[in-house]
Amino acid sequence: MNYYLSKPAVVTAQGSSREALAQNLLHGNALPLAMVACGEKTVPVGEVSSPLPTIDNPADDTRINRLILAALPQIQEDWNMVKKLFAGTRIAVVLGTSNTGVREIEKQVKAKVENPDSPDSIRLEQMALCHPTDFIKKTLGIEGPAIAISTACSSAGKAFATAQELLDGDICDAVLVGGADSFSPFVQGGFDSLGIISEHQASPLSARRDGINIGEGAALFIMTREVLPGNEPVRLLGVGESSDAYHLTSPDPEGSGAAASMRDALKNANLQAGDIDYLNLHGTGTPANDAMESKAVADVFGAQMPLCSSSKPFFGHTLGASGALEAALCWLTLSEKYNPQQHLPYHIEIDEPDPALPAIPRAAAGKSVPVKTILSNSFAFGGSNVSVILGK
Repeated sequence: MNYYLSKPAVVTAQGSSREALAQNLLHGNALPLAMVACGEKTVPVGEVSSPLPTIDNPADDTRINRLILAALPQIQEDWNMVKKLFAGTRIAVVLGTSNTGVREIEKQVKAKVENPDSPDSIRLEQMALCHPTDFIKKTLGIEGPAIAISTACSSAGKAFATAQELLDGDICDAVLVGGADSFSPFVQGGFDSLGIISEHQASPLSARRDGINIGEGAALFIMTREVLPGNEPVRLLGVGESSDAYHLTSPDPEGSGAAASMRDALKNANLQAGDIDYLNLHGTGTPANDAMESKAVADVFGAQMPLCSSSKPFFGHTLGASGALEAALCWLTLSEKYNPQQHLPYHIEIDEPDPALPAIPRAAAGKSVPVKTILSNSFAFGGSNVSVILGK
C-alpha cells in the first residue's frame, strides 16, 4: 500500500511557512535562536517569534494550541479536498506531543501560590496529553479516531506509524498526522537539572558539544493512499520502532535500539541501507546521544553511509514535535517546488568533529545532491526509538 504525505504545515523558529523553512534551512539563511533566562544563565531557545492567533475559549487557550492553530491554514485547501473525498467518520487525527499545557499550568500554579485566596483557576485538563488532539478534532470537526501519542522525543515520529496502521487496517481513508510542542521554562529547567542544556548553539557531533537547545513548533500533514491533487508524490515509505529500555534518561551507549529502529524502517520500506540518500540525525548535541547515534549509524550503514545532518541547532530540540518538524524538512528536501536546486539540510560546524566518534559524512551548506530517499531518526527517554523513511 502507498502512503502519500500532503505538503506540510509548519510553524518553527526558522519560519512559519514552507517557503521560509526551505529558504532558511535548505539555502543557508538560518535565523539566530532567541536567548532566554535559565536559572542564573542565559541560553539559546528555538522559540517561535511570529505572531500566533488568539483562542477565545479559556479552556483551549494554550500556547501549543495556538501553534497548531497557526499551522492549520497552511493545509486548509487540502483539508477541504479530503472532506469532499471521504466520509467524516473515515478521517482521523494522530498527534505526537509531550508537554501539552505545562506552560500554562506553571503560570496558574504560581499565581495560586502567590494569592492562595484567589478563585481556583487551575485548568488541569490543559495538562491532558490528549488536549491538543481534542482541540484539533473540535476545530476541524473530525468524526473519526483522535489519537494522542506521547513517548517523549519520539512522539511525532511514532504518530506516523499509527497513521499508517489506520490506513492499513482500513479504519480510515485520510489521517491528519504530525506533532506539536510548546516551550516551557519548567520543562527547560527539568533538562537543565540533568546538566544537558547548552549555553551555546548546540553542536552535534563536535568535540565540544555539551547539550541541547530547547525548541517549540508544530508540523502537520494529511496522509492518504493516493496523491491529493496539487501535491507532489512524496510518500511515507516505512517506519521502524524499537525500545531498548536501557535507562530512564540515558541512551544505550551501544546504540543497539537506535540501530534496530533504522533496520526495522528499512525492512518496512523494503529497502537496503545503500538506498538511503540522506539521513536526518536525531543529533541533539549531548555527549551520550551523539556517541550512541554515531555508533548505530556506522553499524547500520557501514561503507554505504549517506550524507547526514542535524537540524536541532536551528529549530532547537522540539521534543514531542521533533519527529514531525524534521519530517517536514525532509519533505521539503524532496520537493521539486521548494527545493529545485536539490540542496540538503546542512550540518553546522561550530567546532572540530569529535575524533572519538565514528566518522559521519556531514552535509555542507549549499550541498546539492539528487535525493530520492531520506531516513529521519527520533530517539527518546526510556529508549523509545523511531526511524521514518520518506521518498518520492
